[in-house]
Amino acid sequence: MPSVDLDPDVARERLEAAGVAVESGNTEYEQWRAERGDATAVAYDDKVVVQGSRPTDLLALLRSEAGGRAHVYFDGASRGNPGPAAIGWAIVTSDGIVAEGGERIGETTNNRAEYAALERALEVASDYGFDEVDVRGDSQLIVRQVRGEYDTNNPQLRERRVRVLELLGSFDRWSIEHVPREVNERADSLANEALDDG
Repeated sequence: MPSVDLDPDVARERLEAAGVAVESGNTEYEQWRAERGDATAVAYDDKVVVQGSRPTDLLALLRSEAGGRAHVYFDGASRGNPGPAAIGWAIVTSDGIVAEGGERIGETTNNRAEYAALERALEVASDYGFDEVDVRGDSQLIVRQVRGEYDTNNPQLRERRVRVLELLGSFDRWSIEHVPREVNERADSLANEALDDG
């Protein structure tokens, strides 16, 4: 279980500012509890512990310091096209990996999975409060569609592209580049682990 060395009052303010409901603790040792997505934060005297299957749903808000730049890696995978699919992503700064995740997303095509991974990664980077993102993925098609170099003929992919551009537009500066699979290894591994776990 990840813990954050953060004054519980400061943590509470950050969560409430993000619209997360904070409730009383369940025991005499808990100052308060808060839930968001698949994560629960519990405050003790000098730290906040985050539990659940997707702790980044709250860690992103608790560790948030306004501004900064992050490298965002994403990858989608499907076994069959369409077939069972999953996404993987990692947010990296000069401090190392600050958030990462992988999850199954049902049955879909590989390209839709790639877009879903990119969306999720950008949402987390936004939750962390980063001003700038340098996005990296090993899908040349997705990178070139987002850059506007390729047309997006498939209506479902076109919708996803619009959503990705909306998310990117919330940052002060962004870039997106194609990288070889070995550079994108962490996101690729997380997507495949999620598929294997399913």
